[in-house]
Amino acid sequence: MPELLTQQEPGDLFVIRNAGNIVPAYGPEPGGVSATVEYAVAVLGVTDIIVCGHSDCGAMTAISTDTNMDYVPAVAGWLAHANAAKIVNAARTHQSAHERLEAMVRENVIAQLTNIRTHPSVALALNQGRLKLHGWAYDIETGSIDTLDGTTGRFVPLAENRQTSATPALTARAAAVLAA
Repeated sequence: MPELLTQQEPGDLFVIRNAGNIVPAYGPEPGGVSATVEYAVAVLGVTDIIVCGHSDCGAMTAISTDTNMDYVPAVAGWLAHANAAKIVNAARTHQSAHERLEAMVRENVIAQLTNIRTHPSVALALNQGRLKLHGWAYDIETGSIDTLDGTTGRFVPLAENRQTSATPALTARAAAVLAA
């Protein structure tokens, strides 16, 4: 429950939950996730979007172990939105299946942040400095959260880096161009 994790009251967060924490890239036939993202950003004025992966994710386990999903074609099609993460993760060397899975969770967070940037409402809000993106990896066993530092591209402990976001800070020059 994201509200419990972030110590918010019910209704304080606008939450989308789905298998694999997927945010499809924007396309000609937007689905429920696309419509929800657009509504949140353009209508509600949401200022922060968090893509949160978690340890022991069943969807990421299926992807990282090349599980045959012929019997669940809709799930297989849905998880194809994580193909960029799958390819990047598969190209790396991992010491164990656990390490491969944890890396897959993080790569998927990065891939979904890339996908969400393709949404026009998100692109505009980012360009106008009205929106920050955050990538989190939640460890269910320990309760710890690592956050993606958009400047370094590394996940760092959220508890020690509360102001960190996946959206790199604008340089002074870029801010001046936007203000002009």
